[in-house]
Amino acid sequence: MTRRRWIADEVSGDQAFLLGRNAEHLSRVLRARVGQQFEIATPSGVRMGEIVEIEPQRIVFSTSDLLQFEVAKTTPQIHLYLAIFKFDRFEWAVEKCTELGVTSIVPVIARRTDAHLVTAARKRVERWRRIAHEATQQSRRESVPEVADPEKLDAVIATARGKRIVLAETERQLRLRDVIGPSSELSLAVGPEGGWTESELAGFEQHQWVRASLGLTILRTETAAIGAMAIAQSVAAA
Repeated sequence: MTRRRWIADEVSGDQAFLLGRNAEHLSRVLRARVGQQFEIATPSGVRMGEIVEIEPQRIVFSTSDLLQFEVAKTTPQIHLYLAIFKFDRFEWAVEKCTELGVTSIVPVIARRTDAHLVTAARKRVERWRRIAHEATQQSRRESVPEVADPEKLDAVIATARGKRIVLAETERQLRLRDVIGPSSELSLAVGPEGGWTESELAGFEQHQWVRASLGLTILRTETAAIGAMAIAQSVAAA
């Protein structure tokens, strides 16, 4: 049986700690016991952790090297610039893109982002970060993707890292899989409901973003983000 993996909230020497919500879930919901073993993701890598102390808001692990492990393949760094849209579907995209290995998510305020979503977005960031944290543990990743504070599009597209690709409904020739190629780092931009405006696409072009398409059908934003992540992971790591 595959061991559950937890992400340490704190590490000190050969001890790792789960705190707050994580500790409460493991102790109360999963009925943790002293002596149980789990994989613990730490800044220095994944280690074997054995529970040595349990408190409602704090669980202490004694950690040691894993006896057997599979050397992870080098995976591309993928930064997702995701225009803010309806929060329930946005959260679903954060969860699934985390499972697919996204490196960072930048919530973007676009011209067609609803004004009430812009107002409320900054209050939702911590929730989005918790969703990413939980999805990281569920999918047995070693590190949690960064979820940035919401930013206006103009403020972020000039500093994007790696190969820059913007998904555009108006693109008819270049498909995402053909644009990516083997890449160690890339940035993907996915627009809001209604798509990017022409002035926004002109801004992308000015900062050397390449337009690409996911196909002939019109996809919901969350579907486009998840599909783009799956393609990027498959092609860039090839």
